[in-house]
Amino acid sequence: MSAATDPAVDPAAATARSTYREALREALREALRADERVFLMGEDVGRYGGCFAVSLGLLEEFGPERVRDTPLSESAFVGAGIGAALGGLRPIVEIMTVNFSLLALDQILNNAATLSHMSGGQLAVPLVIRMTTGAGRQLAAQHSHSLEGWYAHIPGLRVVAPATVADARGMLAPALASPDPVLVFEHAGLYATEGDAGGAAVGLDGAAVRRAGTDVSLVTYGGMLPTALAAAEHLAGEGTSAEVVDLRSLRPLDEDTVLASVRRTHRLVVVDEGWRSGSLAAEVAARVAEHAFYDLDAPPERVCSAEVPVPYAVHLERAALPAVDDVVAAARRTVG
Repeated sequence: MSAATDPAVDPAAATARSTYREALREALREALRADERVFLMGEDVGRYGGCFAVSLGLLEEFGPERVRDTPLSESAFVGAGIGAALGGLRPIVEIMTVNFSLLALDQILNNAATLSHMSGGQLAVPLVIRMTTGAGRQLAAQHSHSLEGWYAHIPGLRVVAPATVADARGMLAPALASPDPVLVFEHAGLYATEGDAGGAAVGLDGAAVRRAGTDVSLVTYGGMLPTALAAAEHLAGEGTSAEVVDLRSLRPLDEDTVLASVRRTHRLVVVDEGWRSGSLAAEVAARVAEHAFYDLDAPPERVCSAEVPVPYAVHLERAALPAVDDVVAAARRTVG
């Protein structure tokens, strides 16, 4: 697959400026207006306007049948979403934070992901599950997970992680059109970021080159994209040209774009907020080693979170998460 055009550098694709949060809300509004089968449900999505204010005002606009507050039972309302999808509706289920999705893992893994296969293709589960992910807000170990790699491990799911405002707006419509369940991971640190919202649909299976470079490939996704871009800017000041690849889709993984980048730069640094052991970073590095080993001029580097529960104290939390200096140091080691 070829790298997608980045709306941030394509004036034709940039139609309006908004925050990441506002772009998600506009995507929800457009979906609710376009198709009466679409409805949103989850904890506090209605009267409260969503824990992160993404659905603010949608209850007043579309009513309680289309924007439904649910009981505090992830297993129950994800299961209800699966049933609604099987019945021909197009549910969007919001799970407040990724750690709570573990309470619905049986529904996601054993039902949503498997029903099409187990029915011989007779059943489709066109379900969208949105959830907030990531650390950096002093919410301690139980609310700071980055578990995208866990879900990217599961056949039968599509997993996406929009890192830009344009992707936040443009990925929902294709997700709703997919016959397979789609998990959308929204990093909490991105909600207040601003950018061009675009308006065009964004494919669910292609990475994007966010910055061209010739010396080292920085491959990342989600909330780590700003860190990788900042590291690339720092490296440029030292005379090192870093290419930044935003995976965007974690399952399926667009390995073609990653491999093409590594064949240009001959070096790889994967930046992943997940823990290092068994990480998505490990999968990317393994695929590059399998398919582009002889193109590498240095061993791949991985920059991941420390192998600890994310601390509450702000200085410890910062120390546990990948930082710009960590990415720069890894890139320097590959360039040598």
